[in-house]
This record gives sequence, C-alpha cells and structure tokens, in this order.
Amino acid sequence: MAGDLRWMEERYAQLETDSLLWQPPTLETANKPRCVMDGKPTIMLSANNYLNLTTHPKVVNASIEAIKKYGAGSGSVRAIAGTMDIHLEAEKKVAEFKGVESSLIYSAGYTANVGLIPSLVKGKDDIIISDELNHGSIIDGVRLTKAQRAVFPHNDMGALEQVLRENKDADRKLIIVDGVFSMDGDICPLDKLTEIAEEYSAMVFVDDCHGEGVLGDGGRGIVDHFKLQGRVDIEGGSFSKALGVQGGIIAGKEIIRNHALNHSRSWLLSGSQPPGVAAAQKAAVEVLMEEPEHHARLWENTEYFRNEMQSLGFDTGVSTTPIIPVMCGESNIAKSLSESMLKNGVMAGAIVFPMVARDKARVRTQMSAGLTREDLDEVLRIFENSGREIGLI
Repeated sequence: MAGDLRWMEERYAQLETDSLLWQPPTLETANKPRCVMDGKPTIMLSANNYLNLTTHPKVVNASIEAIKKYGAGSGSVRAIAGTMDIHLEAEKKVAEFKGVESSLIYSAGYTANVGLIPSLVKGKDDIIISDELNHGSIIDGVRLTKAQRAVFPHNDMGALEQVLRENKDADRKLIIVDGVFSMDGDICPLDKLTEIAEEYSAMVFVDDCHGEGVLGDGGRGIVDHFKLQGRVDIEGGSFSKALGVQGGIIAGKEIIRNHALNHSRSWLLSGSQPPGVAAAQKAAVEVLMEEPEHHARLWENTEYFRNEMQSLGFDTGVSTTPIIPVMCGESNIAKSLSESMLKNGVMAGAIVFPMVARDKARVRTQMSAGLTREDLDEVLRIFENSGREIGLI
C-alpha cells in the first residue's frame, strides 16, 4: 500500500486499551421493544423508536407500494432529476403537521446540520452562539463556518444574553440549540431563549430531532410545546427517531426551504432518498396525525418508568422526557450496570467519558410506546437486582 497506516493501528490499540471501542451488537429482527439481539431475546431500551412506528403496518405498506411503483432508488440527486412527487408530498405533510409554510427533507439529521449551518453565516463579522451540550452534528456544522463562535453554559439564558450583548454589533447572529438534549433528557427553555433572541435580532435554529413526535400537541415538537409558532426561524427534525423511518427535516417559512435548496451543499450533493423511504416518511406523519394514542402511550410509559425507578432509589438526573438516564458517576459502574442488564435480557447502553464528563457516566434508557406494562415491570425488576448487585442502590 502507498500510505503508512500504522497510525491507525496505534490509535485503534489505544481505544482498545481505554475501553472506548465501539462494538455494536447485531439485531436479528426488527428494532422493536422485544427483539432478538446477538441471538438472544432482548427488551430494547436503547432505541430512538419512541412511537414504535418502525413496524407500523401503514408505514411498512406505504414503503412496499412505493417501491413497486417507483423502483428501489431515485436515480439522481434531488437538485437534478431525483425529486419525485412522493418527496414533495412528504414535505408538504411535514409542513402541515408542524403548522409552518414549508419543509425540506435531507438524507439525515446530520446532513441537515452540516449542510444548512454553514449557509446561514458569511464569515468573521457573524457569530454563532451554541449551547455547550449541543449534538455533535451541530458542532461539526459550526466548524465548517468562518464565523466567530461562542458557547454558553447549558441552558443558561443569562450567559446567552451576555454573549449577545457583547456581540450586538455582529452582522448575523445565529443561536443554535438542541430541543431535547440526548444525553440528559432535559429540554431547552426555548420560550425564554426566543424572547432574548428577538431583543437582539438573532436567528434561532432549534435541532428538535429528539423532540419530533415527542414534545408538543400530538408530538409536533418543542416549538409547539412552547407555542412559539412563527417566532423560531428554523426547526430541525428527524424521521430517524420517533417517526421510525430515516431522514432529516428542516421546517419554517418558505424562504428557509428556498435558501436551503439553493445553498445547502449536503442537500444539493446527496443522492435523493429512495421512494420507499419517502413514502414511509409521509405515512409516519399521517399515523402521528391520525392515531394520537401512540404519543399518549409514550408519555404514560415515561412517567410510570421514571417514577418507579426513582422509588427504587435510582438517580434519573434532570430528565423530563422519554430519555431517562440512570446516573452512575464512574464509568466502570455504568458499564457494569449495562453489562448486567444485557446479561439478563435488557439492552440499555452505558454512556461514559468522553461522551459525558468523567463523573457523569450513566446508563441511558429510552422509552417506547410499544413497551407494555409487563415489559416495564420486568425491566424494573432487573434494574433493581442489577443495581443492588453492583451497589448502586
């Protein structure tokens, strides 16, 4: 080989030494609350499938019928010859659901952020202001810009306002936050943030990938949760989580869609999503609009599980959403708890440094509308036994 790849081998060895290697298990069934993983029946608590729509008959059948009609792929990028009527129908349905003028669908939430963020600023006369716990895709998008950057302490609106005050003369001011923070399960105080942004004429971009289908009336997201329609410039979202399919979303005024369609390189240069995916996206939103029981059941499960875990003596941190961390402190404790859970048939992954601070390791659980009360009670029993076994409770 022409290149010397020993540095890769050294880096891999270091990750192995530090117990930081990604070694994902293998699913052998659909990703649903009860699945088979590495040959073993497992209760899934690590999926983003909040509404259990990955296997919903309407979503699955829509995909199958679209493949029969349009074929397996779209044959081009959206900007040239890959936009099909089913793509436009899915985008119109998203806009209708969220109560905005327009939306644009990307191949993933990641590509939405790394493609759109650089197009919203020009250079050093602009500033991007970001919450310290924002998702890595936001961080990557910001790194692709030449704008000035500022990071404020998590959800600290006083600190945010101070940054805006110090940079009031910046040309473009862009505030970017997660709606639901994926490690802790808490939410951004978007109502207060929006008031501050309006005072300083700053754009607001909220990445609501974990709030789409979860927060707000019927799962319409964090903007609806705070009743801020028309006041938040850009809503980012995802089909890959609560909606059970795949893809990223931006939503807002028609000019946002037009801007992204002409300037967002990750949209312009990525292959068009397969028609089966687009049809499933549209169907998933229709299910959410027509069958509110999934959203209601998700929150019933969330409140029950959180309350019971706290009653057992577990620390669930600051979570107010279906992302419920079990705080462990040290990484070895989180790993031991996760391993014990998996040994007993529950997938609940350990989140350790460098994904979180060294003393903030946790086992992250994520609720689903598809979990039954019997499932949750079984999980609670296993958590209690495992927690006592390792001395966490």
